[in-house]
Amino acid sequence: MYPGVHANTRANQPAFIMAQTGVAVTYAELEQRTNRLAHFLRSRGLMRLDHYAIFMENNDRYVESCGAGERAGLYFTCVNSFLTASELAYIVNNSESRVLIVSEETRATALTAIGQCPKVEAVLVVDGSGDGDRILNLDEATTGFPATPIAGETIGTAMSYSSGTTGRPKGILRPLPDQPPSQQLPLFDFLQKLWRYREGLVYLSPAPLYHAAPQASVNLVIRNGGTAIIMERFDPEHYLQLVERYKPTHSQLVPTMFSRMLKLPEATRSRYDLSSLEVIIHAAAPCPVQVKERMIAWWGPIIHEYYGATEGLGFAACDSEQWLAHRGTVGKVLLGELHVLDDNMQPCPKETPGTLWFKTATPFEYFNETAKTREARSQDGSMSTVGDIGYVDDDGFLYLTDRATFMIVSGGVNIYPQECENLLITHPKVADAAVFGVPNEDLGEEVKAVVQVVPGVEPNSDLVNELMNFCRTHLSHQKCPRSIDFEGALPRLPTGKLYKNVLRDRYWGDRKTRII
Repeated sequence: MYPGVHANTRANQPAFIMAQTGVAVTYAELEQRTNRLAHFLRSRGLMRLDHYAIFMENNDRYVESCGAGERAGLYFTCVNSFLTASELAYIVNNSESRVLIVSEETRATALTAIGQCPKVEAVLVVDGSGDGDRILNLDEATTGFPATPIAGETIGTAMSYSSGTTGRPKGILRPLPDQPPSQQLPLFDFLQKLWRYREGLVYLSPAPLYHAAPQASVNLVIRNGGTAIIMERFDPEHYLQLVERYKPTHSQLVPTMFSRMLKLPEATRSRYDLSSLEVIIHAAAPCPVQVKERMIAWWGPIIHEYYGATEGLGFAACDSEQWLAHRGTVGKVLLGELHVLDDNMQPCPKETPGTLWFKTATPFEYFNETAKTREARSQDGSMSTVGDIGYVDDDGFLYLTDRATFMIVSGGVNIYPQECENLLITHPKVADAAVFGVPNEDLGEEVKAVVQVVPGVEPNSDLVNELMNFCRTHLSHQKCPRSIDFEGALPRLPTGKLYKNVLRDRYWGDRKTRII
C-alpha cells in the first residue's frame, strides 16, 4: 500500500472511501499518515524485519496502519477482530509484536489481552483517547513526526495467520527482500496481471481487511492509483447499491456472499445497475456449482476463481469460460508443482481424490513453529501441504473435495462432506450449512448436517424431512445426512471460512479420538 508516487500525480483523488460513513482519504492524506506512523514505529526502535500487529474492524485508519509497515521494512500481522482476548494475546505474543494498533470497538478486548503481552511497548488507539505511557491516541502519538518518508525506506509485508480451524493459528512467514517499497513483490506482479488490475481502477472491497485476500487486493488498487470502496461489513443489497453508486470495475467476494445476494428477491436483484463490473474474483471456500452457475447467468462471464492457501504453496485459477467447460474446478495450477498423493505418498490416478502436495511456488515457514513447519512438509522436505483433498481431471483442471481433517469414514467408505454442503446451501430455505462426521458405533461415523435457515422459516421436523428428501434426490445415499440439526447462526468468519470444529466437537464430547 505504497502511495508515494500517486501522492504527487493524483494528490486529491481518494485512495479509498469507506462505504457506510462516506469518509474519503486522498492519496496526499494517505502519504502523510503512513509516513508519520512509519516515523513513530522507527522511533520506538522497530527496524527492518521487526513485527507489529493490527486488531481492528474495517475503518478509515486501517489502510495507513498497514501502509506504514510496508514502507518501513516491517512484518505486520492483521488479527481477526472477532477473537477473544486470550486468542489475541496468543497471536500478539507468537508474532513477537511490539506495537498493537486498535480501535475503540476492539479496545476493551485488546487491553485485556496486553496484560498477557509483556513485549508490547505501545498500544495505538486510532479513534480513542490514550491512557498513560503505554496506551496512546494514534494522532497524538504521530503528530510531531514528519509527513515525509523515513530514511532508508525498505519494503515490508503482512505476516498472516492461518485461521486456526485445526488448532492454534500459525504465522506464515515469507522471506522479505531488501528492496524499496515502490518496487512491489513478485507475487503482486503475478496477481496484478492475472486479475487485470490497471491504472485508476475502482475496486469494491466487501470483506474484512484482516484477511489476506482483501488486504492484497486493496494494496494492488493503491499501487495502481485506483480507488477502493471499503465496506465496513457485508450486506447483500448494500453491495449492489454500492456497485450502482461508485461504478466499480473489480471486486473480490467469497461464495457465501454470492449465495446471500442470490437469495434476495428478484425485484431487488434486478433493481441496480451492475454494468460497470469487469472482473469479479472469488476464493477462500469452494463455491457450490449451482451458485456459480446462477452468478454467471446473472453477472455474465466475468467471474474468476482461484485456489491458493495463505502459505503460498501453489496457485490455481480459471475464468468463467474455463469453469463452464469444467464445472466445479478451481482452475489449472499456475504456480507451484502439484502432486496428488494417497496416504502412502503414492500418486493417485486421474480423477481420484488425494492430498494435495506442492513443490512450493514461494518459500514459507510457520513463524516460531519449527515442528509445525516440519509437519506440513514431506519427509524429504521437497513438498508441502495444508491438508486439502482434491483431484485433477484429464485436462489438468484441479477440483477440491474437502480438507483432510473433515473426511468422514463411514462403514469403510470415505465421504467428502463438501458436496452435501454445496447442495444444501442451494435450497431456498437454507441460509448456511455444515456437514461433518459424528460418532456411530456401527459405522464408525455417520453424516450429520447442521443448518441455519433463512429468516421467516420455521426449523421443524417437516423441514428436516424436506431437506433429507432434497439431498436424496441429488446425492447417493452414502453422502446424505442421517440427521439434521438447526442452529441460529453457524460459526462462520466474515471471510467465509466455517469453523466446523466448533460444531463437530459438540457431538464427539470428551472423546480422546475422532475414530471409533
